[in-house]
Amino acid sequence: MRELVESLKQAGVLKTPRIIFAFLANDRKKFVPAGFEADAYVDAPLPIGEGQTISQPYTVAFMMELLDPQPGQKILDIGFGSGWTAGILAHIAGEQGKVWGLEVVPEVFEFGKSNLKKLEYKNIELRNQSGWEGLPEAAPFDRIIASAAAPAIPKSLKQQLVVGGKIVIPVGTAYDCSIKHLTKTGKDSFEEESFPGFAFVPFVK
Repeated sequence: MRELVESLKQAGVLKTPRIIFAFLANDRKKFVPAGFEADAYVDAPLPIGEGQTISQPYTVAFMMELLDPQPGQKILDIGFGSGWTAGILAHIAGEQGKVWGLEVVPEVFEFGKSNLKKLEYKNIELRNQSGWEGLPEAAPFDRIIASAAAPAIPKSLKQQLVVGGKIVIPVGTAYDCSIKHLTKTGKDSFEEESFPGFAFVPFVK
């Protein structure tokens, strides 16, 4: 895992100390299915069943740096899949923060839940449900991240973000999408950046 992190640092995609430490604390090998342990540190997505994947480390690092999670924040992780991103976020959020993880595919939900249970995080709450409408009862959130390609950014997610908060989400078709980085600057205003050239599984509503 240290070699993987070092390669991501050398590639210039992993930069922030707290994110680097969170990667090291969440060994990717603990989040891949049985039989894929030898490939855990390869910089590529891996299947986790039901047509879903654990994302490429480069992509996860890129998205985490855009999201810029901070200790003590409330964070919504949509499509948590293997649980890897939720573990990274929980490590950063710390005891004063909390991560809500949503995963709509039941079999994938159970897989990710079992992976996270082994790491004994106390600040994660997991739900087996779609993230298209966000999670109104726990809103507002400081950060929202999604790991599946949506046709557009759901309005509900924008509404559930605090002013000054950030959303990072892939938008487009599954194999041709851009990672969108939104910062909420006012009640109904946002600054947006777009980074093309990524591939994700489709957002399941």
